[in-house]
Amino acid sequence: MLVKVIDQITDGQLHEAAWNLYQEAFEELNTLAAQRHLMYRSEFDEVMHDTRIDKYLALEEDGSLSGIACYTNNLDAIPLIAPQYFERHYPEHYAAGRIWYIVFVAVSPHAQGREAFAQMVEQMYLVAATQNGLVGLDICTYNDEVRHMSRIFRLMVGRLCNNNMRFNRIDQQSFWLYEFPSAA
Repeated sequence: MLVKVIDQITDGQLHEAAWNLYQEAFEELNTLAAQRHLMYRSEFDEVMHDTRIDKYLALEEDGSLSGIACYTNNLDAIPLIAPQYFERHYPEHYAAGRIWYIVFVAVSPHAQGREAFAQMVEQMYLVAATQNGLVGLDICTYNDEVRHMSRIFRLMVGRLCNNNMRFNRIDQQSFWLYEFPSAA
């Protein structure tokens, strides 16, 4: 397994493989989480061409794509987060460009439980850790309560840094539904 970091995906075949992997990884989540987690194809294409966002590709020995992650310290490049939040709460890190954000991590079903996820996360960790940085990510309730993703990230990164880190929830959003029973 090789993790390759590139700033954009221009190769049509690789771009299509990345879209298929991403779509397969996140499509079901749209039925399990209130907020949309699957980018539209046009949004995905923009991210793949945006040089401000690094693409981490997990490649098998035969060159096939088994995972993709997107990571950046240019918070303006990420839709749906507020860079102003980070600027206000972490002004020194923000001013120095030492806040990274994991846009997404997707692993193909045949590679889940193998090293693709771990190797991509490790590579992203090394970028921020060597610069005394911060890393943000969002995890929906389903992925946290059923798949235990916050715990998995905490354990993986904790092993890499001998648990010399803090891992805190910085915000939480909840969705509410008002139901009106039919009139009697």
